[in-house]
Amino acid sequence: MKVVIVSDIHGSSFYTKKAIEIFNKEDADLLVLLGDIYNHGPRNPFPQDYAPMEVADLLNAIKDKLIVIKGNCDSEVDQMISEFTFTPFAQIYVDGLKVTLTHGHIFNKDSMPENAGDVLAYGHFHTAFIDKVNNTYVINPGSISLPKDDHRAYIVIQNKTITLKEITGETIKSINI
Repeated sequence: MKVVIVSDIHGSSFYTKKAIEIFNKEDADLLVLLGDIYNHGPRNPFPQDYAPMEVADLLNAIKDKLIVIKGNCDSEVDQMISEFTFTPFAQIYVDGLKVTLTHGHIFNKDSMPENAGDVLAYGHFHTAFIDKVNNTYVINPGSISLPKDDHRAYIVIQNKTITLKEITGETIKSINI
């Protein structure tokens, strides 16, 4: 199984299209969105091509291939334009690895959930990294539309390998578990 993880689109149709292009180019089975899908948030500028309704249309078209985590900027009204469910967290298994998915505003590397498993994936902070806390790998793809570091990035998990990549496809960091 191959999973692509993206976070913090914040209503950018431009970067939603990029995320879908990446998903297709990576020939992945599942696209995970770690929250903050439509709204830009009160402390953020408008991202490139801010168009939440277009983002909804793009994501609705691939709804069967999505897991969408609810972020702190996502609201109940967002579900009215979505043909998929926002969930506060999820746990999935990818090639035998237990992966916990959350947004990051509650659980993160400084506030680990119980039984996080092999991998804790979250966004929220708009910075991309792969780290390790005790026996759990902690991963964050950053924000694809409003990064606070030098990376517009995404993560791929496949064959017990976690790879952090630039949206160009260039590898930033890769680890084998």
